[in-house]
Amino acid sequence: MKFDDKVPIYYQIKNYLYHEMITGQLKPGGKLPAVRQLAVDLTVNVNTVQRALGEMMTAGIITSQRGKGNFVTTETTRITQLKEKLVMEELERAYEQLHALNLTDDEIIVGLKQYIAQRGQQND
Repeated sequence: MKFDDKVPIYYQIKNYLYHEMITGQLKPGGKLPAVRQLAVDLTVNVNTVQRALGEMMTAGIITSQRGKGNFVTTETTRITQLKEKLVMEELERAYEQLHALNLTDDEIIVGLKQYIAQRGQQND
């Protein structure tokens, strides 16, 4: 995983794991790799991984079972809500950047529709 220096690493780890859950790579009820293994795989400090997982536990996205490890929640509604939240965050970021270019809402919508149409043609 390549990290962005402008964003805290623990936050990027959370988003990476959220992406894995949303795309189904980590299934509801699925076991996460051990904290130390994640730290080795991502080449980060164990405490950084622990912070990310701690926040995910607080949010109810993962659960911890003593002696067994950390698991993705089985509450699929939580994962659906997580997906909606992440989509809105991405849209907000794109919206702010496009408004910084002095585009109106209508221009943004027209541009997005054109982009989607072009992408659709490329995939055909």
